[in-house]
Amino acid sequence: MKIICIGRNYAEHAKELNNAVPTEPVYFMKPDSALLTRNRPFFYPDFTKDLHYECEIVLRINKVGKCISEKFAMSYIDAIGIGIDFTARDLQQKAKEKGLPWEKAKAFDFSAPISSFVPVTEFDDIQQIAFSLNKNGETVQNGNTKDMIFSYPSIIAYVSQFMTLKTGDFIFTGTPAGVGPVAIGDKLEAFIGEKKMLTVNIK
Repeated sequence: MKIICIGRNYAEHAKELNNAVPTEPVYFMKPDSALLTRNRPFFYPDFTKDLHYECEIVLRINKVGKCISEKFAMSYIDAIGIGIDFTARDLQQKAKEKGLPWEKAKAFDFSAPISSFVPVTEFDDIQQIAFSLNKNGETVQNGNTKDMIFSYPSIIAYVSQFMTLKTGDFIFTGTPAGVGPVAIGDKLEAFIGEKKMLTVNIK
């Protein structure tokens, strides 16, 4: 199982971090040790002083595929969830300034809290999913997958050119504007529509 994360997939988020809007999908990886499930608490790591949340819709891959055509791509998704891509923004910035990879800012242990999954058949249109994130009871992110720069099919087709997708892989599809820092004692709650799917307490 692998975790594939799409970066800068909402134009307003790219702008808020002063990044160019990409012309092709940008992706990076997290290891399976990044997963945090069952609403377990997240313990603030001691190697960062600027930890940020990024709420994202997550796709679950249901079969093996390589060089998948966009027209068949949707058949490779069986369920939708929501997750948080925790980012050590200070480490990421230092790496960017030096032109270095920034996995240590993204791929650390438990940096990918994830909800349970809902079968795609339960959505009216999985390409128009409203989602949001609350921090201490206040909404900080509001997004809809219809605003993604790169759609599910284009993401799947693009990534599968370079690596085989396998059953049980997850794809984090990018975060909307509104990312920000967390502190010990904060409570994050992620919603798909009106349904609360994920709670993360920062310890």
